[in-house]
Amino acid sequence: MSGHGTPIPMQAHFSRGLSGRADVPGDKSISHRSLILGALCVGETRITGLLEGEDVLDTAKAMRAMGAEVMRDEGGTWHVYGVGVGGFAEPDQVIDCGNSGTGVRLIMGAMASSPITATFTGDASLNKRPMARVTDPLALFGAQTVGRSGGRLPMTIVGAVDPVPVHYTVPVPSAQVKSAVLLAGLNAPGQTVVIEQEATRDHTERMLAGFGAQITTETTGEGRVITLTGQPELRPQIITVPRDPSSAAFPVCAALITEGSDVLVPSIGLNPTRAGLFTTLREMGADLTYENEREEGGEPVADLRARFSPDMQGIEVPPERAASMIDEYPVLSVVAACASGATVMRGVKELRVKESDRIDAMATGLRACGVEVEEGEDWWIVQGRGAGGVSGGATCASHLDHRIAMSFLVLGLAARKPVAVDDGGPIATSFPIFEPLMAALGADIRRV
Repeated sequence: MSGHGTPIPMQAHFSRGLSGRADVPGDKSISHRSLILGALCVGETRITGLLEGEDVLDTAKAMRAMGAEVMRDEGGTWHVYGVGVGGFAEPDQVIDCGNSGTGVRLIMGAMASSPITATFTGDASLNKRPMARVTDPLALFGAQTVGRSGGRLPMTIVGAVDPVPVHYTVPVPSAQVKSAVLLAGLNAPGQTVVIEQEATRDHTERMLAGFGAQITTETTGEGRVITLTGQPELRPQIITVPRDPSSAAFPVCAALITEGSDVLVPSIGLNPTRAGLFTTLREMGADLTYENEREEGGEPVADLRARFSPDMQGIEVPPERAASMIDEYPVLSVVAACASGATVMRGVKELRVKESDRIDAMATGLRACGVEVEEGEDWWIVQGRGAGGVSGGATCASHLDHRIAMSFLVLGLAARKPVAVDDGGPIATSFPIFEPLMAALGADIRRV
């Protein structure tokens, strides 16, 4: 069952010559943060290009529930009239964050240093995911938490009445944890310091600076040290959300493994903390080029052109790159299956606690499609079958995970026999236009 309704079984069939322009949705990470930071300003923040997937719409509902005015006009521009730092109102109802780990963890951080109480829940997948990694540091500010065993949702957070700034070293690479602590630090007097030993996506730091917060980042022997001065008056912004590199991964990878393809994916954010997949694909020999490189809204952006690449070779992906492409390993494993030789992925234990255990989910489905996979707690190896070498013919479990579902559907475009997923419904959480976009490129993906 999908956490969003009746299951939607889908099947992808062998396709040739994907071509055209793939206008993928706005970046999910930046969309969440735009709404939350807009709600923490006084005045109007305007957002164009917002991802209108279920995850982000749930964050918009949460900001309304906490007192901000959030609306979309007929032209697709979103308007957020914020309540200021420390101005959140106590919500009347439980906050349902659907499938979004990013949404719930960032919202928890944003409210944890305010004297309000909020209860959070999500769908079946989100309610299995660990929240202690966020609630533990939030307790240092003075917030109190009551949840299910294992630190799982549903969970109630009682915000700190007199928050104190914290000095926190993030124990595992996680942009969500880092961001939750920084957002909590906004309403704490003095300086909150976050140290990350491995760099993770830095959208929160960039956007906080853009909204007028006093924030600095330096690299020391301890790692990246981020210092935020609390209780600023954030300034409303006009934001153009770049297109999501995690969504772009699917049409890009489909073009690389599908015979005769040439696809343009315009205006993709290439923040170096997010672009690890594209670097990896090029190292494998992919015909993937960056065109019209530029900067928009403080973020590097380019148009990606991906062409069929039958001579790709497996590589060992540097483990230090994992944080910059953690959401893209499922679809990378599909490309690896269609390359020659072994692709080795290490330092990826975070995949075990995503919307699903993504290593297990992909390994099980790939094996059912005739691909040899080895795995450990923190690594996995895909033995490539070469272009046209994947047999397919399996129905794979999506485990309520949008990226698992889309990855197997991409595989089906290049496999000799169709590849199905038991439920494509969760795709709407991050990529609501996936089906029509892929169909317009020439992909044969059907609901069954």
